[in-house]
Amino acid sequence: MTTALRTAADTILSRLVGDPTGTARLREDQWRAVEALVAHGRRALVVQRTGWGKSAVYFVATALLRERGSGPTVIVSPLLALMRNQIDAADRAGIRARTINSANPEEWDTVQAEVASGEVDVLLVSPERLNNPDFRDQVLPKLAFTTGLLVVDEAHCISDWGHDFRPDYRRLRTMLADLTPGVPVLATTATANARVTADVAEQLGTGDHEGALVLRGPLERESLSLGVLRMPDAAHRLAWLADHIGDLPGSGIVYTLTVAAAEEVTAFLRQRGHRVAAYSGRTEDADRRAAEAALLNNEVKALVATSALGMGFDKPDLGFVVHLGSPSSPIAYYQQVGRAGRGVDHAEVLLLPGPEDEAIWRYFASLAFPREEQVRRTLETLAAAGGPMSVPALETRVDLRRNRLETMLKVLDVDGAVHRVRGGWTATGRPWTYDTERYAWVDRQRRTEQQAMREYATTSMCRMEYLRRQLDDEEAAPCGRCDNCAGARFTAEVSREALEAARAALGRPGVEVEPRRMWPTGLPAIGIDLKGKIPPGEQAATGRALGRLSDIGWGNRLRPLFAENAADGPVPDDVAQAVVQVLADWAKGPGGWASGEPDAPQRPAGVVTIASHTRPQLIASLGARIAEIGRMPLLGEVAHSGDLEPSRVPRSNSAQRLRALHGAFALPPALSDALATASGPVLLVDDFTETGWTVAVAARLLRRAGVTAVFPLVLALQG
Repeated sequence: MTTALRTAADTILSRLVGDPTGTARLREDQWRAVEALVAHGRRALVVQRTGWGKSAVYFVATALLRERGSGPTVIVSPLLALMRNQIDAADRAGIRARTINSANPEEWDTVQAEVASGEVDVLLVSPERLNNPDFRDQVLPKLAFTTGLLVVDEAHCISDWGHDFRPDYRRLRTMLADLTPGVPVLATTATANARVTADVAEQLGTGDHEGALVLRGPLERESLSLGVLRMPDAAHRLAWLADHIGDLPGSGIVYTLTVAAAEEVTAFLRQRGHRVAAYSGRTEDADRRAAEAALLNNEVKALVATSALGMGFDKPDLGFVVHLGSPSSPIAYYQQVGRAGRGVDHAEVLLLPGPEDEAIWRYFASLAFPREEQVRRTLETLAAAGGPMSVPALETRVDLRRNRLETMLKVLDVDGAVHRVRGGWTATGRPWTYDTERYAWVDRQRRTEQQAMREYATTSMCRMEYLRRQLDDEEAAPCGRCDNCAGARFTAEVSREALEAARAALGRPGVEVEPRRMWPTGLPAIGIDLKGKIPPGEQAATGRALGRLSDIGWGNRLRPLFAENAADGPVPDDVAQAVVQVLADWAKGPGGWASGEPDAPQRPAGVVTIASHTRPQLIASLGARIAEIGRMPLLGEVAHSGDLEPSRVPRSNSAQRLRALHGAFALPPALSDALATASGPVLLVDDFTETGWTVAVAARLLRRAGVTAVFPLVLALQG
């Protein structure tokens, strides 16, 4: 029986990989996994490097199980791009695969009907579907009952000790408990150290499952040549990329740490004649698909991507991965570079770290699990509600941003403290304990991983060996290929022309600031009689910022001004001069007051600043410089109406911020008098905007006082 099963498995593999000779054979560990799943109905955890062939295990197992009359395979995967790759691969092997995810809601009913009728061999679902009330309560129980094989792809996402924890994955506990006895389970990942491996096994129940199989292989990637290039600033890194991206083999991926940086780099490389496409969380699904197809077909040299692409791209001949900025975890870094060199003999992997990296690490670390008092406040609010509460309604009572609030609710759901239902969330009333020790450990682990990335950039030991040791690979040894083993293949030299172009591009100031047009949901419930659309006569106009704090141009210059312990002082000369350029470009650009267009707004009649507790000198001097250079009167400042302290204004969700700001500002008599004599629009000057609500509240006051238009101008934009 074993021989016949092995022959059938290899035949299916040949179809899967497109081998017309039919001679393809599973690797020994691939066969061990397939045999355990198909012949013995066991649970298995496979930790193997990217490109090892984990998908071959579950597709071959699926085909064999379906021939035996088993139900469809359910694959839980967080990667939309990889889902599309997997559907194409399954089709080659004669396996009918469909998907249910956030990108195809119009197909969900059809797909579910096809699954029910037995037309589907493989159903790929995103982890978020597992906690959708309708899917969880109506579809999931049926799937658990009929599933022939459950596959958990990217299984490290289950573990909050890992680099990419996703609480939706914890919902798999329910499905595992409801599976028909004897149904095999396969969990796969390419990036898990020993601690994460043990935790994933425990989460999936494989740790206690009799006869469970763990297959962990060496993480060596013989095609990858790792290197680090340290350069003095962002302009040099951008210039190096423009000079050398054409020298890198094939097509590849350029990773950035932020959306703003991805857009900056894409625009500059295109300006320098390179065919590249941007890929980030801001990219529409249709554009993502087009970018993926362009890279797969080698129609572009590179995708310039954030971690939104991350693990989820399958292109065996990917020739290079360049990181413009360092990820905060060696595990995440290894995951991303592992996309390269899977089907070629040589691929270049280069890290170009920057001084802004650590500020970006701190920002993302600030989004970790909330403090206990915030969690308790959420539970108390839900308990007192007497019925389901939506996330927007909760935002008016809980000082957390929406994404962070939603993540916290998912963790509480898994812990049994809350439950997601139609209409929102409810408290279950079950006892719940804040796991202080665990969250502190995770924070320490995060700091340890950040230090490891600092050391990776400066180490003199083999870089591949260093990464493998970070993943507890016991077979780690010098690779003989990285820049420390074999010498650097690239220098940090850049051409003068590219450097000047990069400095000009990064030094070009000005970012649009979109005004707030809608009030947050649920304000009447907390005593603020505002809802729906902000009346056009009370809105600010589209404004301008000198730069984003997350970009690699002006962001690098502005971040020190807004650092936590930065001293207040007059606006620096170079910053003031750049603001003047922003104003000049704004005035002459489309819709500007000096554009000459028939419907152009009137020139600003004066400058108004917003009072600040933290940076009064910076804002006052900025307003004065703008008024002086623009030959406009400095009309005054929108003042605080009471004892509003910056520490009392939440930098979290919109409802909480507006709750604190509503009624917090007033127009002093001197400013009201000045506005009465200054007919026309005003420039409203502030130092920084993150949510846009301070500007919106101040602009509303000015508009209601008769100002015809308010043009916001800030130094820095968060985002």
